[in-house]
Amino acid sequence: MSTENDVYAAQETETTEGTVYTVTGGDWDTLIDEEHDDRIVINMGPQHPSTHGVLRLVLELEGETVQQARSVIGYLHTGIEKNCEYRNWTQGVTFVTRMDYLSPIFNEVGYCLAVEKLLGIEPPKRATIGRVLLMEINRIGSHLVCLATGGMELGALTGMTAGFREREEVLHLLEFLTGLRMNHAFVRPGGLAQDLPDGWFERVTDFVALMRERLPQYDKLLTGQTIWRQRLENVGYLPVDGCLALGATGPILRSAGLPWDLRKTEPYCGYEEYDFEVPVAAEGDCYARYRVRLAEIHESLKIIEQAAAKLQENPGPVMVEDRKVAWPAQLSIGGDGMGNSLEHVRKIMGQSMESLIHHFKLVTEGFHVPPGQAYSVVESPRGELGFHLVSDGGTRPLRVHVREPSFVNLQTMPAMSEGGMVADVIAAVASIDPVMGGVDR
Repeated sequence: MSTENDVYAAQETETTEGTVYTVTGGDWDTLIDEEHDDRIVINMGPQHPSTHGVLRLVLELEGETVQQARSVIGYLHTGIEKNCEYRNWTQGVTFVTRMDYLSPIFNEVGYCLAVEKLLGIEPPKRATIGRVLLMEINRIGSHLVCLATGGMELGALTGMTAGFREREEVLHLLEFLTGLRMNHAFVRPGGLAQDLPDGWFERVTDFVALMRERLPQYDKLLTGQTIWRQRLENVGYLPVDGCLALGATGPILRSAGLPWDLRKTEPYCGYEEYDFEVPVAAEGDCYARYRVRLAEIHESLKIIEQAAAKLQENPGPVMVEDRKVAWPAQLSIGGDGMGNSLEHVRKIMGQSMESLIHHFKLVTEGFHVPPGQAYSVVESPRGELGFHLVSDGGTRPLRVHVREPSFVNLQTMPAMSEGGMVADVIAAVASIDPVMGGVDR
């Protein structure tokens, strides 16, 4: 194929190392012809405020009306999928948890479900219930950040301070349960890193009570507030057929009237055993997406209560019994909180030389996974989060690819924004709730 007359073709240069291509931003260059010489092109972003992250939007404006909108991504690229292919299967958890950094537990669970599918193993019941508990706590925190940052970007600063106030409660709870506020790496192939700490039930119960007390304040502050409604109603409209054509999932799709939630339609982690509703709306605008997310927080609180009750009824291990798979989970932490205690090290050293060698090889090399490929999905706060893993029988993945909902949902931005005012682009992007760590990964 000739590229001589292609203005977007990459320029070639022959070097001693081979052919080097110089790629320019041709795919987002906007060429305004004589017919539209009254239009201007502006860049919105990639600075953080009002673009919901390091996202660059190229807007072609006629007055204050958006004629064309394009998103430019890649400013936060981390190469997580490729990095996973150079680490063992367990170490992959520490990478994927950093993709969508507002919902790390979902990344971990989706990845581990795919690994477990390849291994043909089922985690213990207590570990599965624990995963549900952690995911729903995490879902609340993620939705709170969406509401808070959306409020900040639109000028509702009290909504921002309230949202982050409650999110801090979520992070305190997650830190108590897993040891870290974010990027937990607490979910492992085969189960959980450790059992929940003493006092977890009381802390979870107190959190649910606090959220039930605080959530009505959001209805007073935002839901029924005239300015908030006028700012969001009939803005960023996307009907259900547009959502399906663009692959949008999560609150965007449910706000257009389709109750598609993988926890109900394709249950995993025993979600079919929990009693909860799937909030939907019919308007398909920014206000509908706000209401759906707020309603989902209420439903998550229901699931958290049920999961906590199930955990009390299901004592037992949180990691599979197979010592060839199970990462050493029941560790005794040293006094500094940083390493294994001397007693634990003496126990490992004193058992037998064979167990010490096995422990060393499991931690350094990892376990072997049978050849094959698997795809697993979870319902993240932003929609369908899928992991496609390929194994060649080794101790690390041959290929890791993620179907990241923020990346797919971002395609809806032009459809929501074109034909509207430039100020409404900010409302539309906030209602999509893209997390750029997941988009660029």
